[in-house]
Amino acid sequence: MSHLSWEGCHNTRDLGGLPLHGGGQTPFGALVRSDNPERLTAAGWAAALAHGVRTVVDLREVRRPDLRPADLTTVRIDLDDMADEVVWNHIFDNGLDGTPLYYRYFLESKPAQCVAVATAVARAPEGGVLVHCELGRDRTGLIVMLLLSLAGVTPQAIADDYELSAMRLVPLYAAWGITDQTAEIEQILRSKKTTLQAAVYDALDGFDAEKYLLAAGMDPADVAALKTRLTRP
Repeated sequence: MSHLSWEGCHNTRDLGGLPLHGGGQTPFGALVRSDNPERLTAAGWAAALAHGVRTVVDLREVRRPDLRPADLTTVRIDLDDMADEVVWNHIFDNGLDGTPLYYRYFLESKPAQCVAVATAVARAPEGGVLVHCELGRDRTGLIVMLLLSLAGVTPQAIADDYELSAMRLVPLYAAWGITDQTAEIEQILRSKKTTLQAAVYDALDGFDAEKYLLAAGMDPADVAALKTRLTRP
């Protein structure tokens, strides 16, 4: 994987070069993860286009105007659906927010949203797909875990990728003038007697992404197309 220095974003990387179970690696240019690209400058958007991004999948409910080029395709899917109080009360009451500890519960509770995002990536026009939320950590991390697992990326590589956001977000907190969440998240993980890496491993333990997506109603042709997109040279 490689960090991308796009002016206005901090937690942006190409998910190419990740090792696959059967050998080989994910292709560069196919899938990019990021914090909110609404903060990209014109130069930042130009860099995204130059990198090959042609589709943006936005996982947030709240959106603002930005400088994105008109020829980019944008798909908007509210992954959280915060109106679902049962799900979010469980996550917040159990101190799981901001960590991968809530991922398996969310996948089990929100299969339709996850299928919608996976389908959007599978059906995107030729070119790179940028998936993002606000910080590029929680919602983006969950979807990236799902997609990379489907592609056959090793759990270690998925966990390593997730952990990179902890470092990338430190300058973002300062730039955006918001509270640094690093210590709070570390405390949550300590209280659960785990780590970021271990939490990702736990989320992946026994998880079959293809079986999950098919059971949730994703078109088998889209599943096949998505796997091809994320693994072809």
